[in-house]
Amino acid sequence: MSVQPAEDFDTWYEASRPRVLATLILVSGDGHAAADATDEAFLRALARWPTVAAMRSPVGWTVRVGINVIRRRQRRHALEQRILRRERPPADVPAPAGEAWLAVRDLPRRQRETLVMRYVADMSELDISTSLGISRSAVSSALTDGRRALAEVFGEPNPEVDHVRHP
Repeated sequence: MSVQPAEDFDTWYEASRPRVLATLILVSGDGHAAADATDEAFLRALARWPTVAAMRSPVGWTVRVGINVIRRRQRRHALEQRILRRERPPADVPAPAGEAWLAVRDLPRRQRETLVMRYVADMSELDISTSLGISRSAVSSALTDGRRALAEVFGEPNPEVDHVRHP
């Protein structure tokens, strides 16, 4: 099959970039870092486009690369801060999704990542497991725990718990 690689990538990029960027913003809580990581991830995808295009989930791969870029930069920043012996309070991150984002931001990292990927990036559990390098059952568990935690925060009835209490 002869597909013009540049046109194929351009079409995919235009369709996928908003989802990848939104996912990385909500996973990291830092719009600037997410934008940089998104650009870096898409550059890497372009450099490997024939391989990435053949993957089952090019978006999942791109999100994973973006998360890795963010994590690497966060580790480097933490090391620099230790070296400089400066203790700065973390900057307040504007809430891109209002009150809901504030609750999601306070969840443990794995729950936050899986919820954002599932409900913002509309990724399947299998794609999330591929992106994060964890099992599908770990994704399912993190999603369930995250939904329960958010239900408690917002005072929503939890059907799983209510069902157990009221057979």
